[in-house]
Amino acid sequence: MEKVLLFADPGIDDAVAIIYALLNPRIDLVGVVTGYGNVDERQATDNASYLLQLGGRPDIPVIRGAKGPFSGELVGYYPEIHGPEGLGPIRPPENLVTNVQDYSAVFDLINKYKNELTLVDVGRSTSLAISFILKGAKEVNLVKGIYIMGGAIFYPGNVTPVAEANFYGDPIASDLVLEKGRNVTVIPLNVTNHALVTPQIVNLIASHQYNPYSGLIKPIIDYYIDAYKKLVPGLNAAPMHDVITLFALTSPGSFQFLSRRLRVESLGLSRGRTVADFRANPKEEPKETLDRIAMAFDYNAFIQDFISVMTAKTQPIK
Repeated sequence: MEKVLLFADPGIDDAVAIIYALLNPRIDLVGVVTGYGNVDERQATDNASYLLQLGGRPDIPVIRGAKGPFSGELVGYYPEIHGPEGLGPIRPPENLVTNVQDYSAVFDLINKYKNELTLVDVGRSTSLAISFILKGAKEVNLVKGIYIMGGAIFYPGNVTPVAEANFYGDPIASDLVLEKGRNVTVIPLNVTNHALVTPQIVNLIASHQYNPYSGLIKPIIDYYIDAYKKLVPGLNAAPMHDVITLFALTSPGSFQFLSRRLRVESLGLSRGRTVADFRANPKEEPKETLDRIAMAFDYNAFIQDFISVMTAKTQPIK
């Protein structure tokens, strides 16, 4: 079982990733670090707390992360994609049972689990980058590894022609994490954009009322699919960017990877662009600085796993 500290900004796809992690027998979710991105940090914290309460896991800490990028600029959110409060048509209740902690809990978990723990970042990179600034690379890299959803390799961006949203949101932080992190695996947009869930798959999952999330999955993913119909004409599905990042952790054999040193540009028209040396004879880099980059994956294996996990039977909450 993989112990995971998840950095997220729920957001529908992040919310589905939290649900996936909670239901997955191969993942032990030990904490959720919330930050700005799809919604503001406060709403992300409420949404994560709601999902944990719904699943009967308020014991899992929600750790408050970054409220904005290192640049200090104003942040724009995405209600047209994720809904006004980040969960599509769903509004979290006000009487939440919360276990919200400050950022020092990140280091408590790293020190507790060390090389048993994997850091999985599916949001803006700021919250994870803070750990390197506050404690330094030596302590953060005590963990087993770092998985990041971000960037785009030989593929157009989704917020600019060249940039993916997470790396664009705070390119300084993304570059810092890639430079200081070790055992880093990156799941970029050229992979995640193809992790498509269709209405038929959603209906199949919703027909199995086996767990506390059965009634939530359909309305939030349907909302997400409707948003993507407007973003990508002709597409009747939505990509599970964040879920497939967790799937890469539990099922690396379903992916094709390359090793390169990744950097992220931070200025001008190329802000957020992912840079790596893909020449036939790339510049030789120290092995410890190389990142493992997903280039392709087994879609059928992903969908079978997604359906299996999301229809998992759990005991009723008393």
